[in-house]
Amino acid sequence: MAFRVCLLQPPFSDLNCSSSPSCQRGTAFLPRAYTPSRRLALLHLSTAISQTQLFDAKALQSLNAEREVIETGTAADIARAMVEENVLDWTKKDKRRMLHVVYRVGNLDKTIKFYTECLGMKLLRRRDIPEDRYSNAFLGFGPEETNFSMELTYNYGIDKYDIGTGFGHFGIAVEDVARTVDLVKVKGGKVTQEPGPVKTGSPAIAYVEDPDGYPIELLERSPTPEPLCQVMLRVGDLDRAINFYKKAFGMDLLRKKDKPENKCTIAIMGYGPEDKNVVVELTYNYGVKEYDKGNGYAQIAIGTNDVYKTAEVIKLCGGEITLEPGPLPGINTKITACVDPDGWKAVFVDNSDFLKELE
Repeated sequence: MAFRVCLLQPPFSDLNCSSSPSCQRGTAFLPRAYTPSRRLALLHLSTAISQTQLFDAKALQSLNAEREVIETGTAADIARAMVEENVLDWTKKDKRRMLHVVYRVGNLDKTIKFYTECLGMKLLRRRDIPEDRYSNAFLGFGPEETNFSMELTYNYGIDKYDIGTGFGHFGIAVEDVARTVDLVKVKGGKVTQEPGPVKTGSPAIAYVEDPDGYPIELLERSPTPEPLCQVMLRVGDLDRAINFYKKAFGMDLLRKKDKPENKCTIAIMGYGPEDKNVVVELTYNYGVKEYDKGNGYAQIAIGTNDVYKTAEVIKLCGGEITLEPGPLPGINTKITACVDPDGWKAVFVDNSDFLKELE
C-alpha cells in the first residue's frame, strides 16, 4: 500500500508536536498537538482506558482511587507505573510484525533491476496510480504474508531525493559477502566499504549503495528466513527511543552495545530473535541530538490486530498520531500513522485487512 509522505520533517519535542501539511506520495500526514500537564496527562490515560477497554478492571479501579491525591509525586508515579504496565501487557499480546519499509526512488525500473539482479530479491507486486501521479513496487525475499519487504515509491517527474543524515542503512544477510560485492561491481553498483570482518574472528560485512544512494549493509550469515533483516535509524536520545519502541510499539530490546571506538551506542529492537526476524537498529552518536531526515526515507509499516487500540497506546506513551485510525478511502484497509520522539514515521496496518489487500 502507498500513503502520502510529508516532504518536510516536522519539529518534534517530547510531548509538544506540530507539523506541516505539505506532503507528497508515500503517508497521510495530519497535525495533532498533544501537550498535557502532569495531572492532565494522567487523567487522559484513565479516559483512554475506559473508552477503549485497553486494561483490566483492577488497574482502572486503582487508578481512580489515586485520582484524589494525584497532585503528589508518589501517587502520580504509582498510577503511571500501573498504566504503563498494562499498556506493555496489551502491546505484547497484540500480534505484530514489521510488514515493509517505504522509501522514494528516482527511477523505479533501475532500482528494481539492482535489487533483483544484484541481491536476489523478487518483484512481488507493482502498480501505477496515474491519477495521483505515482507508482510503487514491492520487493522482497519471500511472500508479503510472511516476510518483510521494501515498498519503492516513484513520484512522477522527481528523479532525485535527499537521504539526509538521520537514515542509516538497510541490512541484508547473504551467505557470501565477497561474492555478493563482486556481483554488485559487475552490475555497475557502488561499493563504499570492501568486505572484511569488523574485528578478528567476526563475520564479514560490506557496504554498497543502491542506485538512489541508500546505503546497504551486507552481513555474512548462514541461511535465514528473513534476509532483509535491518533498518537502521539514528536517534538523539537512545534510552528515550528504547522506552518508546518497547511500550508503544511492543518491541523487545534484543541487545544494546556501546561502541566507544566509533563514538556511538546501538540498540537492536524487534519482535523476535535477530537471526530470524527483521529488526530496527537505533543508533546514538555521541553528542548528536538531531538529524536531517531528508525527503527520501518514509516509514516502516507494522501489522496490528487493532489500529484503534494501537493509536491510544501510542498517545499514552507520548507519541504523536499523525493519522487517526480508520479505513483508507477506496480500499478500506484500516491504518493509523504516528511519529516517534525523534520524528521517525511509522504506519500500523490492520492484519486482516492487509491479507485481504494482498488477495
